[in-house]
Amino acid sequence: MMGASPAVVSASKLDLTFQTSDGPVQALSNVDLTIGKGEFVSFIGPSGCGKTTLLRVIADLEKPTSGSISVNGLTPEQARQSRAYGYVFQAAALYPWRTISRNVALPLEIMGLSKAEQAARIKRTLDLVNLSGFEQKYPWQLSGGMQQRASIARALAFDADLLLMDEPFGALDEIVRDHLNEQLLELWERTNKTICFVTHSIPEAVYLSTRIIVMSPRPGRVSDVIESTLPKKRPLDIRETPEFLAIAARVRDGLRAGHSYDD
Repeated sequence: MMGASPAVVSASKLDLTFQTSDGPVQALSNVDLTIGKGEFVSFIGPSGCGKTTLLRVIADLEKPTSGSISVNGLTPEQARQSRAYGYVFQAAALYPWRTISRNVALPLEIMGLSKAEQAARIKRTLDLVNLSGFEQKYPWQLSGGMQQRASIARALAFDADLLLMDEPFGALDEIVRDHLNEQLLELWERTNKTICFVTHSIPEAVYLSTRIIVMSPRPGRVSDVIESTLPKKRPLDIRETPEFLAIAARVRDGLRAGHSYDD
């Protein structure tokens, strides 16, 4: 798993409480987590368990109330300023008036890279997500799956080692989702990025991950950490093997154990 490589993400006793008009709401409680370089870690749990909040804390989009967290040995704020991660949202969030190539270019423009360097990175990242030939198309001319691949290309464009993905395939139909799951594993293998991936889907979490973090709701806590014993090469039909089904059953048990159905 991690070996001797330094932690990409390290959290200790992490708490986050939101102040609302109805009083305080504790979103995260006592989260301890270490993610090593090159891991593919999925966060799974019911709605309201803090999965996305935890991802947003890593990205410095939310500030923890207490505890500590580092990203590549830096504070989340320093990591954000040094562009240590790419972030892929639930919706592709592409600008409709920009072509695909100019959407991918956006972070590169902000970084002030030369036109030549921008062009090289755009070509490389669109190749990675199999969108070569679609550079001059507009988002509305692409399917939902292709738009999400363009969003992944934009997150990869500035070549950060860490990719944060918040249910990127949740709105897509099952066939497209399966295809993008396969492509994402290939991308991960080719780039050796560290990926933190939020999902509601047990099969998706088991298929993609080297480790699965099961979270329980109200407040969000890590209720189980499951190491995958699946090989790195994973054809889709691995999902029908006893080994896959056993991991999925443990995830399901973890979700059930951490969830109260009384309210």
